[in-house]
Amino acid sequence: MPNSPWHDGDASLIARATAGDLAAARTLYDRHAIRIYRLAYRMCGDRDLAGDLTQDVFVRVFRQLGQFRGEAAFTTWLHRVAVTTCLNTLRKVRRFHGREVDLDHAHDQGAGTPDRDPVLHAALTRAIEALPEPLRVALVMHAIEGYTHVEIAAALGIAEGTSKSRVFEARAKLKEMLANHGKEYHDE
Repeated sequence: MPNSPWHDGDASLIARATAGDLAAARTLYDRHAIRIYRLAYRMCGDRDLAGDLTQDVFVRVFRQLGQFRGEAAFTTWLHRVAVTTCLNTLRKVRRFHGREVDLDHAHDQGAGTPDRDPVLHAALTRAIEALPEPLRVALVMHAIEGYTHVEIAAALGIAEGTSKSRVFEARAKLKEMLANHGKEYHDE
């Protein structure tokens, strides 16, 4: 299957899980759950809700696994289900407004965090939260989670160019929002 979009190593696990192999399903879950949790956490800003969303995503994925045709990589399909599930849930519970997100909490705990200005970090977090939803989602997926524009486009059902423009616009808005941050340090 060298030309198959399933070359990501999940094809045999998907086939076995679809046939009812719980160990294969568990392996798929273990392989992808951390990244889905981080994405959910960064979208909702609540650890418990991110855990619930991660579970919801995998419940949906395993219910629909037999419908997965392999026209895209499994990870692309999985992330599309994740983004859709998160956005739909967040719209229902209206969690987008008034939440604070620790952008580093959900990331790989083993990677050391460089020293940074906590005031700047808080200002950046608030600025990201103030972005319109489409810009925030694209920025978080690309700049924080490391998704490619192709992956973002597939997950969100948009063109690759739209993903690029949303990230560009989000960065421009952040730069504008943070332009005056730290001037009090330079004026002394």
